[in-house]
Amino acid sequence: MPKFLVQGSYTESGTKGLLDKGGSARRSAVEDVARQLGCVIESMYFAFGSDDVYTIIEAPDNASIAALSLAVAASGTVTTKTVVLLTPEDLDAAAGKPVSFQPPGV
Repeated sequence: MPKFLVQGSYTESGTKGLLDKGGSARRSAVEDVARQLGCVIESMYFAFGSDDVYTIIEAPDNASIAALSLAVAASGTVTTKTVVLLTPEDLDAAAGKPVSFQPPGV
């Protein structure tokens, strides 16, 4: 299954929820909603800095991760950025595809 890195930053209300219920409860809630879409949480880490949480998710397809992202965004408690992760084999396959490209101005 394709893997995605989801970086999240909690809003004020999201942070209050973390303080109230804790990180383990948040992970369980994320695992529950992901499971509904056929997704699996591979790992989830809280962090310092511009992002508060990093989650690696396996999803059956782009539509499933998009549905998850929409549900999270609609909550108003966290903003996210999703990055598609590629394996070394994915990159090998991409490098083996012929592409004819003409740079701008050439």
